[in-house]
Amino acid sequence: MSTKVPFNREKWIVLGLLWLVCMLNYADRQAISSLFPLLEKEFGFTKAQLGLIGSAFMWVYAASAPFAGFAGDRLSRKGLILGGCLFWSVMTGLTGWCGKLWQFVTARALIGLGESVYFPSATSMLSEYHGPRTRSTALSLHQSAVYIGTIAGGGIGALLAERYGWRWAFYGFGGAGIVISLLLLLRLREPGRGASEDLSFQEKTELPGFIPTLRILFSQPGVLLLMLAFACANAVGSIFLIWAPTFLFEKFHLGLVAAGVSAVASIQLASAVSAPLSGVIADRLSMNLRGARMMVQAVGLIAGTFCVVAVAWAPSMESLMTAMICFGLCKGAYDGGIFASVFEFVEPGQRASVAGLMNFIGWGGGALGPLMVGLFSTYGSGTPMERMSGSIAWSGVAYVLAAALILASLRIYRRMPHFSAISAGEEERCSMEER
Repeated sequence: MSTKVPFNREKWIVLGLLWLVCMLNYADRQAISSLFPLLEKEFGFTKAQLGLIGSAFMWVYAASAPFAGFAGDRLSRKGLILGGCLFWSVMTGLTGWCGKLWQFVTARALIGLGESVYFPSATSMLSEYHGPRTRSTALSLHQSAVYIGTIAGGGIGALLAERYGWRWAFYGFGGAGIVISLLLLLRLREPGRGASEDLSFQEKTELPGFIPTLRILFSQPGVLLLMLAFACANAVGSIFLIWAPTFLFEKFHLGLVAAGVSAVASIQLASAVSAPLSGVIADRLSMNLRGARMMVQAVGLIAGTFCVVAVAWAPSMESLMTAMICFGLCKGAYDGGIFASVFEFVEPGQRASVAGLMNFIGWGGGALGPLMVGLFSTYGSGTPMERMSGSIAWSGVAYVLAAALILASLRIYRRMPHFSAISAGEEERCSMEER
């Protein structure tokens, strides 16, 4: 049952709870990347096979995302978040029992299925608690958990693997997820639909079916362009998530823990700083400048293109770390507005659906990135490291294309009929907070 949102400290408590879940969401998916050298040594997996393990998660995650989004607009978002967290945590723990390629691929695919329900429901729920004045700030703060979780997955996973064996990395993260699921059961509250736009909002009893919902969303060119931009940007981000630990391990001969931490910490910490900052800036600018959220994203992508090339061909560890930090700052500027920007085009009752569809396009296309790097690193001319560096450098083209797509969606958005960013209900809520 939905409850009316208390627009005060409760919205920040909910943000904190979902931040923890989001952090675990990314720690679980990142942990295996830092263990690739161990899996390659123990089971004889090729780079292409490791790329398949990494991409299996993304393909299932993407394929199930539209259905997860559709459910998020019609079912209890608390139930979906809780159930998804418990399921993917159990599957993460079971990954520690794997010993063959098909078992790893299957386990990662099922983790992708469980995690797919989280983001549509979580971003929709946060958008009910946070209106236009704080929406970008809240969603970008939530996004910062992605980076901290990625660091935790790579670093803690590698540390557990070195001390107790790689299987314990999965046992540890799986157990943590079960504990967090219990916390969600006790404390997370379901808000009313559209509550942040209008305090007197009444939930619709009838919503369009799955296919009509897809038609509505796909009929909006701005939404489609932002989805395609997410696919391009996510391909680059996925390459760094999956292959950065191996890149450092083989190019600069770092230890397993050092490679797992260094590969992600520089990028993710920089993004953890820039994403919330970009959200605050976007919220401030959007009060007077239409499309400010998309503008901030486009700037981050354009600047990030140069950083991608610099990372690929860095001649020393010092230059590589500098390039990774710069890339992380640019990536965070884009990531902070992923969902806030697309929510500009849809109604409150379509937010989970569009977020699910966003993940379908974004992760479906993004999954090709790690697989292509794995294939190019296995086959072709030159040394494996030269082939890996070259494929990473060429991925910068995807960032350029993503920026162009966002600017095209911005042009469409600015031609749309203008509606006040702050509804009457939002103004009433702000007045209540001030009192």
